[in-house]
Amino acid sequence: MQFSINKLSLSLYSFLALCFLVSCKKDGNPNNLPSVSTADYVGKIDGFTSSDEVFPESLVAYWPFDNSTNEVKSNTAPGTSLNNSYVASGIKGQALRLNNGFLYYPTQFNAFKTDVFKSFAISTWIQISNNGSKRTMLFQLTRPGIFNGSLNFSLNTNSFPASNVTDLKVQPTFVTVGGGTQDNINTLRDAPGSVNYMPYITPPIGPDKWVHLALNYNASNGFFDIWINGRRAGAFPSRGTGNNNFRAAEPSEVIIGGNYNVIPGKSVSSDVSFGAMTGVMDELRVYNIALPDAHIRALYNLGLAGK
Repeated sequence: MQFSINKLSLSLYSFLALCFLVSCKKDGNPNNLPSVSTADYVGKIDGFTSSDEVFPESLVAYWPFDNSTNEVKSNTAPGTSLNNSYVASGIKGQALRLNNGFLYYPTQFNAFKTDVFKSFAISTWIQISNNGSKRTMLFQLTRPGIFNGSLNFSLNTNSFPASNVTDLKVQPTFVTVGGGTQDNINTLRDAPGSVNYMPYITPPIGPDKWVHLALNYNASNGFFDIWINGRRAGAFPSRGTGNNNFRAAEPSEVIIGGNYNVIPGKSVSSDVSFGAMTGVMDELRVYNIALPDAHIRALYNLGLAGK
């Protein structure tokens, strides 16, 4: 009797094993997805082979600074420039050097008109030093005859002496639909563990240190973020919507490295808080959308690799 039971159990086990191997074999691709080859990703960073692949349809202005100061999307040259040259060792190719200098574009760029420029992202690489006396304007979208533009990508290089190579204060501003001003800054906010806590994020700086800076503004939710070397750094990102939304002025002009008051013959006030820029800039990109976080990090990682 015991032999019959064991024989029956063995037969049942064999049947189930055969069923699993023949009838119950698992389909490794039930949705018929296309095959993926690792070769497709060789040499890519965050899925891209070049920074040029990051939202190219939304890139509305681009200054690569490769032996030219022209904005390449519109082929617009500056009307006036001062103390500008090139360095060979940029992030990609050459880079722009300003020695107490600026680039001034007395042109209304169609891409920056009020009705089409609402959300934005600005990405650039810089080599900068503190100076203990003057603020630095990386990029300004001007308002006619007014000291503060509608968009001001500014650095508080006045906050520390040149000997300080561990702190860089980034404090961009924009003008709102209601005529007010909104800003953000990388500074310590509240205490660790609190709901609004933001650590102080700042890069090492100096004439031999490349720093990636990005501004990212989403008009749909009013968030205005600062990014430093691939990390969100601004302590006050929520700027509100409605009358607090960004508004691009018309007509506008573009100044790289300063504002009206650093351009001879263009001063609009006695304010001397900004000096013409001294430093190096490369790969200045302006988008007409707020970029996803992963794509801002990708621009940083791609730049590190010279891509």
